[in-house]
Amino acid sequence: MRHVVVMAGTGAIGLMAVFAVDLLNLFYISRLRDPALTAAVGFTGAVGYVQIAVSIGMSIGLGAVTARQIGAGRHARARRIASSFLLVMVAATAALGLATALWAAPILHLFGATGRAAEQAEHYIRIVSPALSLIAVGMGCSSLLRAVGDARRSMNVTLIGAVAAAALDPLLIFALHLGLEGAAISTILSRTVVAGLGFLAARRHGLLALPCARYILHDARLVGGVAMPAILTNLATPIGGLFVTHAMATFGLAAVAGQATIDRIVPVTFAFVFALTGSVGPIMSQNLGAGHLARVRETLVTSLKLVAACVAVTWLILLPAQNLVVAAFAAHGTQAALIRLFCTWTVGGYLFIGMLFVANTAFNNLGFPLYSTLFNWGRATLGTVPFVWVGMRFGPSGVQVGQVLGCVLVGSWAMLTAFGVIGRLKPGPVAPGLAAELPARTAKSALAELDELDEEQQIADDLSADRPARA
Repeated sequence: MRHVVVMAGTGAIGLMAVFAVDLLNLFYISRLRDPALTAAVGFTGAVGYVQIAVSIGMSIGLGAVTARQIGAGRHARARRIASSFLLVMVAATAALGLATALWAAPILHLFGATGRAAEQAEHYIRIVSPALSLIAVGMGCSSLLRAVGDARRSMNVTLIGAVAAAALDPLLIFALHLGLEGAAISTILSRTVVAGLGFLAARRHGLLALPCARYILHDARLVGGVAMPAILTNLATPIGGLFVTHAMATFGLAAVAGQATIDRIVPVTFAFVFALTGSVGPIMSQNLGAGHLARVRETLVTSLKLVAACVAVTWLILLPAQNLVVAAFAAHGTQAALIRLFCTWTVGGYLFIGMLFVANTAFNNLGFPLYSTLFNWGRATLGTVPFVWVGMRFGPSGVQVGQVLGCVLVGSWAMLTAFGVIGRLKPGPVAPGLAAELPARTAKSALAELDELDEEQQIADDLSADRPARA
């Protein structure tokens, strides 16, 4: 419990600061009293979630594979893999960012954006998206820091970046009268700070070096076996959000603004849950690598208890404070009604969303990422579309309730499956999984390859790492 609380708690402080800045962005924009700008924030957030999902998935793969190597005592190989894959992350996210900027207009149309809200959102995306690699570097380095247990420095990296954004936002949005464009510039500058500090911190731990061209493709394929299912898993949430945003857009800009407000409140109030899912993964991976399976199950149980406690505390705070939240964002009509519904009832549904997140963390780090892909896409499709479609008949409030009801079913099923997976683990280098049943490459085969590398290659790696010391 202490280990999980320390790792997740320090991560939550950093994440809460980052998400609080996003919330402040929306607060500042809402003070401009322009519904189109507030709705534009909602549309840019929906697009940004898709981009961030890719970065998160890659950082999950990087953290899982690196942590397992560290847990097994193979530090030289961990450094080589981390260096190779971080370069791949930069290249992949740069390509994604440029593509998003080029096709921003049709993408926003897909989300249901029209008129001035679409124009403002497109301008924001064209500024921020080309710099997507910055946040990928920050996430990757933060994942590496958690893999070696340096929770404090991982927290400081994100915390300092958030402080920089908090200082720049009012200056650019109000003092320089740049509006949404100022928020975009602030985002790029704060991400630059996070990427730079994260890179320096990872180098300080000896986790990064100049990538070796000979191993880049090999290491990318190794981590990709874990990262690709994790990316597919994380993409499910924003894809499901696309349908919800489109459904809200049919009820006007006020409904989109209400959804955007809730989407900014949730990461702040549940920062501990988000940090928990990123922090317990390396703990599970290290103990799996060391063969301590009892600790793996203990980590899952502890995480579930902490999720329940976090949701309960958040509910007790938001329920009496809902009028303050509505007033803070100058919300009226539909936007205010959606905020009150969230603070009164649907906030409780995040217990099951937290259960799904924790279960997915277990699947991704124990060699069963196809399970997390299955459950997340199940939530985004069967757990979202039919429930939201029925809810639309009752207005925007019905959309919100339908979205939560689907999570109750999927989250409960995912947690039961996670306990079943841990119960079937056997001591040894590789966890049993779906790979035996599926011909496609999965994380199990990727993790297995970590323990089955050619002996001559391992000796060469060790000699290469020792050569500077001998010289």
